[in-house]
Amino acid sequence: MSDLDRVMAFVMEADRLKGVTRATLNADGARHENTAEHSWQVALAALVLPPPAGVDRDRVIRMLLIHDLVEIDAGDAPVFGDVPEGLAAKEDEAARRIFGMLPDGDAWLALWREFEANETADARYAKSLDRFLPPNLNLAAGGGSWADYGVTEGAFRAKVAPKIARGAPHLWARLEPRIVAFFRRS
Repeated sequence: MSDLDRVMAFVMEADRLKGVTRATLNADGARHENTAEHSWQVALAALVLPPPAGVDRDRVIRMLLIHDLVEIDAGDAPVFGDVPEGLAAKEDEAARRIFGMLPDGDAWLALWREFEANETADARYAKSLDRFLPPNLNLAAGGGSWADYGVTEGAFRAKVAPKIARGAPHLWARLEPRIVAFFRRS
């Protein structure tokens, strides 16, 4: 199989991400988003939002475009849902399979693992954006999926806020007052 054939097989495999439904509703609350939509929107956010100093925007965009490809095999694991047993191993296996389709798959696997480890400035910012968009969608949809999961302000602060604040304090500063206002009204 030629390198071009391998790349096209990967691109066609990535199309399956359109069929993975997420817990988060779209901003209008009419339906759940799929993971391909989420990946596109969060990559778009990385393109247009100002990154912190020392962050490589292009690397962040690449991370965000690939970060959820593992959901093709492993499915979506909502932040406020129960984490299936063995999820990390299943996602790693999926990453090895999916990125192994590419001629330079080891580099893509390394980039995905960097995102998952959340230790570099680029990964922290990418993870922050990944956590920043769903609450904005939930707020736009009047609470969206938070009601389904019984999310409280305390649960939000414990599970989501630290990831946003760590990699993108400027985005957390924008979001926090909206979160406080929403939960006080609810």
